[in-house]
Amino acid sequence: MQRITALVVLFALAALPVFPHGDDSHFPNRQDVEVKTTNITGNVYLLQGRGGNIGAINGPDGILIIDDDYKVMSQKLSDALKALGSAKPRFIVNTHFHGDHTEGNEFFGKDSTIIAHLNVLKRMSQANMVLGRQIPASPVQAWPIITYTESMSLHVNGDEIKAVYFPSGHTDGDTVVFFNKANVVHLGDDFFVGRFPFVDLDSGGSVNGLIHNIASLITMIKPDAKLIPGHGPLATVDDLKTYYRMLVETSNIVQDGMKAGRSLDDLKKAGFPEKFKEAGSGFVKADQWIETIYKSYSKK
Repeated sequence: MQRITALVVLFALAALPVFPHGDDSHFPNRQDVEVKTTNITGNVYLLQGRGGNIGAINGPDGILIIDDDYKVMSQKLSDALKALGSAKPRFIVNTHFHGDHTEGNEFFGKDSTIIAHLNVLKRMSQANMVLGRQIPASPVQAWPIITYTESMSLHVNGDEIKAVYFPSGHTDGDTVVFFNKANVVHLGDDFFVGRFPFVDLDSGGSVNGLIHNIASLITMIKPDAKLIPGHGPLATVDDLKTYYRMLVETSNIVQDGMKAGRSLDDLKKAGFPEKFKEAGSGFVKADQWIETIYKSYSKK
């Protein structure tokens, strides 16, 4: 397959291990998780396996999916897609480079056209530090073959699927995907429903950037849209607004402590108000979120 990109960057290759940040991240070798398919509206679907949420649209032009889970889920994802019309998606759009959203690229890459922001290609074609571990480059067949820098649209199955770049949020290569006719939006890992987010500071993410991106998205997304988060259940704009308020309030708590000269340890001991307890029950605990905010604003 010819590889078409805005820029092609060649680096040393190695196998990509399981990325430690999925819904089932405590069980990296489990393969008993099934792929659940939910019809959102019309020909647009949500598929949920072990890693990040997958969006899909089917029809006469073939299946387009947003992200593709861990590679251990690839055959099960293929079976779920077959039930929608084809075991092999025609197009794959990656919201960012983390393995719980892109490891399936290796399985599908020889048959599917993979699309992502240019920075995703750069990240996947080199080693990266994530959560203190060095993650090797992805195999070449997993790389995006079409990249963009600001936005691009695909006109398939009666809808415009628009991929839009949002810089310096979860990572430096985040895409939000709008299904314009269906009024569905896939926000990738910029959005964790009801939970503290993971902001990958080593990969160009920032707390301030994430807050800015979510504020922008709230103004862009139609009030009655259905939202696919990177992790968690199907959501609404009201859920996104609640998430935004949590980001702002917790960030302000840490920043106020920093301005008062409090140490990171002191801020962790103080924690957050009780109303944020549930937000810390997911992958990112309160201590980790406090440290992320502290480090992110210390860089400014």
